Amino acid sequence: MTWPMLFGVLSLMTFQLADSAFIGQLGRDPLAALGFTLPMQQLIIGLQVGLGIATTAIISRTLGAGDELRAYRLGGLVITVGGSLVFVLCIGLWLLQSQIMTWLGAEESLLPMIRSYWLPWLIAAWTGAVLYFGYSVCRSHGDTKLPGYLMVATSLLNIALDPLYIFVFGWGLPGAAWATVTSFGIGCLVIYPKLLKRHWARFDLGQLALGQTLKQLNNIMAPAMVSQLMPAASAMLATALVAGFGSAAVAAWGLGTRLEFFSIVVVLALTMSMPPMIGRLLGAGDIEQIRKLVRIGVRFVVVWQLAIGLLWLAASGLVSDVFTSDANVQEVLAGYLVRVPLSYSGLGVCMLMVSVCNALGLAMRALLVATLRLFLCFLPLLWLGSLLNGIYGLMSGALVGNLFAGAMAYAFYRAGMTKLRTAPASAKA
Repeated sequence: MTWPMLFGVLSLMTFQLADSAFIGQLGRDPLAALGFTLPMQQLIIGLQVGLGIATTAIISRTLGAGDELRAYRLGGLVITVGGSLVFVLCIGLWLLQSQIMTWLGAEESLLPMIRSYWLPWLIAAWTGAVLYFGYSVCRSHGDTKLPGYLMVATSLLNIALDPLYIFVFGWGLPGAAWATVTSFGIGCLVIYPKLLKRHWARFDLGQLALGQTLKQLNNIMAPAMVSQLMPAASAMLATALVAGFGSAAVAAWGLGTRLEFFSIVVVLALTMSMPPMIGRLLGAGDIEQIRKLVRIGVRFVVVWQLAIGLLWLAASGLVSDVFTSDANVQEVLAGYLVRVPLSYSGLGVCMLMVSVCNALGLAMRALLVATLRLFLCFLPLLWLGSLLNGIYGLMSGALVGNLFAGAMAYAFYRAGMTKLRTAPASAKA
């Protein structure tokens, strides 16, 4: 179940890196404008991933209970609720764009460029969210191949359209967003007819006890969503800190963040593939098998992410030259790559533990882990590092904070497993 999602998520990260590389050829200001939108992007992704977690948990359990018709209607409910929530969020971000950019510390000269990018980017974000909800319904039915193939196809299309829209049509920075709108829109036109044909999404929602169903959905979705929104809040605060060091620092930090998304692709795939497996084992009461499965996952993540970190360290100079032609941005990005990636093992363990705790029904424990990771381990050390050694100290703070977060998350997971051994499988943290 992991391999299709691995290639799919890898392709998504690849097209985002390709976006950054093409935009980097436009100069420092477009890169900085892109960097200021990344926290908002994480906000939208946090909402959709939180709902995706709830989708997988509830539909897989309903299928396990043998109630297929209810599972099909739950699919339709998730798509309707998710699309509406993300639409409202995008409208709010559009109306508040000036205040948000001012709060994040964007320079006055960047505001016109950011405004030109904001609308197409929000349309792309909503289209991507709707497509993601289709993926979530597929995964909850055990089908990871269709989402994986579609992720690869839409990403390749996006990469092909980027130079056409950005350079040939002369649309510049907004062209990158319109390329994403086109590719994700085509993805929606493929996946939704498939869902309807398989009857995995039904919209006769009046047949559901909507009040009770929405409450059940919210019990998992709300803590999961808040835990997924924590990185967005953290990214906003981190961007505001970085903005104090100038536009070159923001541009480099934005590039580093995209490289981070690319680097944790295996972890992201595991967070999508392991919850359905854990949910079924939990339903069977096989706690010991869950423990073995998670232990294998953690060991793999630590070794894999450490190897990725060492690779970025060795290639830091070359990567900086590839992604930007601005000497100042190159220097800051190289400093990022020799520090922050070494902590991706801790970050990966923390992400995996949040996903595992949600799958175990320990939603509040997952929320606590996500909150403490950012507001106890990560942001305070970013701030302290910036005081001690400027932008490079801030990056060293990110390194130490991620490692602390990984150790803390694993300790919280083990404590939760101890409770599950001595309590019913439905126990909550």
